[in-house]
Formats: sequence, C-alpha cells, structure tokens
Amino acid sequence: MNPPTTDQLIRYSKVILMAYISFFGLLVMFSNFTDYATNYEYVGHVLSMDTTRENLNLSYRAITSPMLHHRIYWIIITLEVIYTAFCLLGTFHLYRNIHASPEDFHEAKKFAIIGLLVAMFVYYVGLQVIGVEWFNMDESQTWNAKDWARHIVDFILPLLIYVAVRIER
Repeated sequence: MNPPTTDQLIRYSKVILMAYISFFGLLVMFSNFTDYATNYEYVGHVLSMDTTRENLNLSYRAITSPMLHHRIYWIIITLEVIYTAFCLLGTFHLYRNIHASPEDFHEAKKFAIIGLLVAMFVYYVGLQVIGVEWFNMDESQTWNAKDWARHIVDFILPLLIYVAVRIER
C-alpha cells in the first residue's frame, strides 16, 4: 500500500472538514426542531432587547411582537437548513470527485462554497452584525451568543478560504 500523497491528503482534508461543518449544521437543526421553545425564547429576548441596559436612544430598535419573533426565528432556521443542505451536498460532491481531475475536483466545490457563504451570513451577519450591533446582544448577561458565533465564524471563514483555494494538482 502506497502512502497518500500530499495532494491526496489535501483533497481528503477538504472532504473531512466539510463533513465536520455539515455535522455541526445537522446538530443545530436538530436542536432547533426538538427544542424550539428554548431557542425561540433566546431569539425573542435578543429581538426584544429586554435584557440589555435601558437606552432610550436605542430602544426603537427592539422588536417586541411574538409573531415577528416566530417569523424571524423561522427565517434563521430556514437559513440553517439551507447552509446544512448545501454543505452536505458539497461534501458529497467533493467526496465523489476525490480522484477526479484537478479541474473536476475544483468544480465540485460549488455547493460547499455556497453552504459556507450562507453559514457565514447566519453566524456573522445574523448574530455578530445584527444581533450584536443592532440589538446589543453583547450587553445581555443571559442571552448573549457573541462569543459562540465568533467561534463558529473562526472555523467557517478559514474553511471557506481553504476549500475555495485551488491548491490540488
């Protein structure tokens, strides 16, 4: 048995890392569907800004309608399903093309890249930009996912770069 080449290891590592983020997405989806009430409560507190310090200059940003809380939460869930599906599909396509030509392997990255971009939107734009900067989520002692989201973005962004870069031969 010949040891794998560096190029083979790079291809396998891209498949494995995409499987990791796909598994994470599946766990997030499972949590959102099986523990809807807890996660909905989280979203409701962030949107209502009811656990951040009272600031009359910013209170106009709060969304206090439970109906809107549910709708926004379902948008988040939908985006999580989309990124997970694309990441799973991307993992499958990468795996299916693991021994293909460099051009075919590179083309197989499309779904993975789309999935990672949607995930970046959820965790960076959704939580870190909108949640923290608009709804002041980072000021809440109880309902603050800033660090959690940052850790996810710290994995997704380098993964996006690594998967997209054409280094296989």
